[in-house]
Amino acid sequence: MTERTGIITIHGNPLTLVGAEVRVGQPAPECELLDNDLNPVKLANWRGKVLILTSVPSLDTPVCDIETRRFNDEAASFGPDVQIVVVSMDLPFAQKRWCGAAGVDKVKTLSDHREAAFGQAFGVLIKELRLLARAVFILDRQGVIQYVQLVPEVTNEPNYEEVIQALQQVLGQ
Repeated sequence: MTERTGIITIHGNPLTLVGAEVRVGQPAPECELLDNDLNPVKLANWRGKVLILTSVPSLDTPVCDIETRRFNDEAASFGPDVQIVVVSMDLPFAQKRWCGAAGVDKVKTLSDHREAAFGQAFGVLIKELRLLARAVFILDRQGVIQYVQLVPEVTNEPNYEEVIQALQQVLGQ
C-alpha cells in the first residue's frame, strides 16, 4: 500500500497517509462502509446526485463536531440534488448517538471502522492513528471526483467557502 508523508500534520507533527492520492477527473474509488444501523453502503448508491463526501477523524472531537454541524446547516440550501456524507472511523453506534445528540439529520454518517477501505481507497487513512484525515471531496452525478480538499493541519476546519464555490460549479450555478 502506498504511503505518503509531508502532506498533513496534527498540532504541527507530521503524519503518514496510507493509500494513493485521488485526483480531480478520476472516477471515485468504490468501497463499502457501514451506516448507523450496520447496513453496508456503497458510494454508488448516490449516483445521480452530487455527493459532498467529507472524512473526519472522529465526530466526538470539537473540530469534527463543528464541521459536521456546519455541513448539516448548509444542506438545506444545497437542494435535493446534493447528498452530504460524513465518513469517520467511529463505530456506527457512536455516530448514531452523536447525530441524535447534535440534532444532525441532513447529512448521512458512515463508518469505515471495519477495514479502513474508504481511508485507503481515498488516500486519507492516517497510519499512526488509524483515523481518517480531514478532507472534502465532491463527486458529480456520475461518481467522478470534481473537487478535492485535503486539510493540511488535522485540527483545522476545511475552507467551507471553497467547497461551496466548487459545489456551485459542479451544479452549473
